[in-house]
Order: sequence, then structure tokens, then C-alpha cells
Amino acid sequence: MDKSDLANRLAKQTKVTKAAAADRVDRVVHQIVVKLRKGQPARLPGLGKFRPGDKWKFQFDAEVDGGKK
Repeated sequence: MDKSDLANRLAKQTKVTKAAAADRVDRVVHQIVVKLRKGQPARLPGLGKFRPGDKWKFQFDAEVDGGKK
């Protein structure tokens, strides 16, 4: 799935334009990058979190990843 696919799904589910949905996706990504650059983790509730470091890593929540850590 790429940004366009994600924006299209968001547009359909929220009944906004594709452009508005793409803008929302951009804003979320921007906020994640800002937090990581500040050395802070960025959580995606119900999914997991991005961890700062030399290489940004994503860690799934235990419930989503079948309990694996």
C-alpha cells in the first residue's frame, strides 16, 4: 500500500475528497517525523510505535503482532 492507496481508502471511509485525505496522510507522516527527529517515539494507537535512533524502527503492539516482541 502506498500513500495514494491509503488516501483513497481514507477518502472513501470519511467521505472527504482524495486531496483532503492525502493532506491528512501528509500531516500524520509529518508529525511522526517531527517527533522522531526530536528523539521521541511516535505512537500509532492500536498498531505500534516508531522508535527513534540511528535508523527509525517500527515496533508493533503485542496484540497486533501475535504477542511477539
